[in-house]
Amino acid sequence: MPPTTTTTTPPPPPPSPPPPTALTPGYLATRLSTLYASTLAHTLRACSYANFAACFPTPAARRPPVLHGLWLQVVGKIEAKAREEFEGILDERDVVEGLNRLEGVVEGGRGRRERERGGWGKGEGLGEGEGGVVPHLLPPLDLYNAHLAPQLVPIQAELEERLRSTRTRNEELVTLIRTQREEVERLVGGLEAVVRDLDGANEAMGEVVGSVRAEMARL
Repeated sequence: MPPTTTTTTPPPPPPSPPPPTALTPGYLATRLSTLYASTLAHTLRACSYANFAACFPTPAARRPPVLHGLWLQVVGKIEAKAREEFEGILDERDVVEGLNRLEGVVEGGRGRRERERGGWGKGEGLGEGEGGVVPHLLPPLDLYNAHLAPQLVPIQAELEERLRSTRTRNEELVTLIRTQREEVERLVGGLEAVVRDLDGANEAMGEVVGSVRAEMARL
């Protein structure tokens, strides 16, 4: 009998994971949660036991273990309440779904931009701008200028035109004031000359009056 050959059937490939749903936190939602967690931790560190004990000096001196346990309970309840309210806001406002939709819009716009530039497939990842700079890591002033530049450019042009007009008017006023000052100085110089002439005339008249008085006294 010919030898029988057995064929081994390869196992079926594992099922592919389901696509992420709208409630799966994406990049923006994850960054938001991370930022909130770090901010909350920083805030809670400000409420240290030393600061807490300073508000209750008598229990801190007589029963420090009890006060320390109370401090742990207070901080824990504040943290738990803050996290609970944050999660409630995320669920109530559908924040994760909205941020995921925003990611889709951003990715769609980036894809259209890359296709228009002929660079399809070479786009940056989510959260990266031109040059590999993550937008949320840019300085606040750069983001502010980029957002308001279209509205500020015409306003800046109008203000510059007003400034040039104001400078022109100021220069004209300065020239007028200088001319008037020179005229006043000339008038003052003329008046001083008249005063000097009057003083000389008074002196001469004084001498004449003195001679007349002496002549009349002799008579």
